[in-house]
Amino acid sequence: MRTSSIPAPVLMIAAVLSVQFGAALARTQFDAVGPTGAVLLRLVFGALILLIAVRPNVRGWKREQWAAATVLGIALAGMNSLIYLAIGVIPIGVAVTLEFTGPLLLALVQTRRIADAAWALLAFAGVVLLGFDDGGDLPLAGILFALGAGAFWAVYILASARVGRLVPGVEGLAVSMAIGAVIAMPFGATAALGGVLASPVVLPVFVGVALLSSALPYALEMLALQRLSTRVFGVLSALGPAMAALAGLLVLAQALGTREIIALILVTAASVGVTVGVRRRRPPGPEAAAPPAP
Repeated sequence: MRTSSIPAPVLMIAAVLSVQFGAALARTQFDAVGPTGAVLLRLVFGALILLIAVRPNVRGWKREQWAAATVLGIALAGMNSLIYLAIGVIPIGVAVTLEFTGPLLLALVQTRRIADAAWALLAFAGVVLLGFDDGGDLPLAGILFALGAGAFWAVYILASARVGRLVPGVEGLAVSMAIGAVIAMPFGATAALGGVLASPVVLPVFVGVALLSSALPYALEMLALQRLSTRVFGVLSALGPAMAALAGLLVLAQALGTREIIALILVTAASVGVTVGVRRRRPPGPEAAAPPAP
């Protein structure tokens, strides 16, 4: 079946689903490799896939290109490490909802409309609702990890736009992911090696995680963006928390309660509202679309 016959929104939704199911699949191996080992294996295999696919020619790179790729690599390592640490202790749907505050706040900073304050308050209400945990089943560490991942996600969006301007295609992303793997190595090498030696399923699982979290969604997004406006792209990207909740339910049997579902709806609605407002005031361009967390 030719991809041109598939509606572009379907391709985009499939990309968002792929990223979140990849994260859920990685979570199944935390007992074997831990969150930091899982991050390292995901980045290593993701980098290998991209490096083999695009074969970047870095011999002629200038200092500013290496600097931009390094910043993006730091953002990738920080974002992935913190979100994996978060989903190690809180449900993945909750973690991704909290993580989404990063790109949401970045979008709000880039706007000047009074109406956007309403979206900010809506998102803040969702975060407060998640933090108001009278039952004690949502550890503070998990909340802080997820919010930290959101901060790195905002850095990733800015750094990714800069790398995209300085380096053609996805060559910069491939190099940046390799840099991220090097940064993550001291924190996850022991756990990853121990898990690989102890269980024969770890390596194939993380090859699948790398495909689901990196290669497949970027290919689908690239195809979708050929036929989608950046406004629609941004709105569909805001489905991330809902897709994460679905992945958590189907893969990890993590059912969210009423409070978590309401918070997810509030943050998603705020993301959609801000995205629509930003896209209406900005001309389409590669930097106008916030890429999803890889």
